[in-house]
Amino acid sequence: MPYHIIEHSDDLASLILMDSTFQGALSSDLFDVKDIKVRAMPFQHYQVGFESRSFIHVSLRILSGRSEARKQILSKSVIEKLSNLNINKVSIIAEVLDIDRDSYQKELT
Repeated sequence: MPYHIIEHSDDLASLILMDSTFQGALSSDLFDVKDIKVRAMPFQHYQVGFESRSFIHVSLRILSGRSEARKQILSKSVIEKLSNLNINKVSIIAEVLDIDRDSYQKELT
């Protein structure tokens, strides 16, 4: 835990976005490095209003129970790292989503 899922326009490099998102999560000081998981899904077909604009949408999925202040720290930290990439004409969004602790299951084989 946590799971960071990046959806982005395919004109952006997944590996660079993944690294920045990972560094943002790490610099939030909320997680151990070994627990941070990041994956990316580029989209070829998308529309952002009436203009040509790239996008980055990061869903930050964490186990429920963290305060709103900690969630804000996480989203701001990820946004900051992605903003530091200095990509022109891009919409950057980060949202923190709670995973219900009671129903969450995990198995490693």
